[in-house]
Amino acid sequence: MQGRVLIIAGSDSGGGAGIQADIKTVTALGGYAATAITALTAQNTNGVHGIHEVPPTFVEQQIEVVLGDIGADAIKTGMLHRTDVLDAVSDSLARLAPDVPLVVDPVMVAKGGASLLDEDTRSVVRDRLIPQATVLTPNIPEAEILAGMNIGDEAAMAAAGRKLLALGPKAVLIKGGHLPGDEVFDLLLTETGIQRFTSTRIDSRHTHGTGCTLASALACGLAQGLTAAAAVERARGYVLQAILSAPGYGQGHGPLNHGHTVTG
Repeated sequence: MQGRVLIIAGSDSGGGAGIQADIKTVTALGGYAATAITALTAQNTNGVHGIHEVPPTFVEQQIEVVLGDIGADAIKTGMLHRTDVLDAVSDSLARLAPDVPLVVDPVMVAKGGASLLDEDTRSVVRDRLIPQATVLTPNIPEAEILAGMNIGDEAAMAAAGRKLLALGPKAVLIKGGHLPGDEVFDLLLTETGIQRFTSTRIDSRHTHGTGCTLASALACGLAQGLTAAAAVERARGYVLQAILSAPGYGQGHGPLNHGHTVTG
């Protein structure tokens, strides 16, 4: 099927999230993955143990040379944890790829609940990056930060989604996995309405990188010409099977099986 996806995100040395998960996901779904790495991490299933920063000018150069030669049918951003990196990425995309579908995964809260961005950086995400997005993919803690409200049920998810839609993205996919219950549901909001996607909750500690994986699978779908709703449907199915067939590695939040066989 192909479909060129440029991924702008950090590297996870453990291979479960970040650039590594993104590349594996896009490849499994038949696309072509290129990257611009924003940071290197010393990371495993127990957490992040160190970060080596990549200068914003080099992040920008990676974007420029990939788009100038290979091009992209969709772009996905992951963790952009510094204001100068966010500015460099936003400027580059506005200048070099204003019409390329963009999936923004606003990575703002760590698996353990710690905030990853200070208030100034959050403001840049809200004011600069989100308005450029084709699809914004926050989980509930991230949506709470961006929308400035608590989310305790589906009605609040929808209300937050409408607030986020008002920031300028074409669509918002709020992931409901943090809400309790045997059913996991996500809401896709556009100016024409809301679509609800549901699945049975899986009891597993092997969920590291699910957000990165879903956003990259969604970006791959857009790159291959799927509608946002169809891309979400396929991406959710891929993540579900990747959790169910997780290899069981590590002592903490283990990785998914990104290489499982994809059908359909």
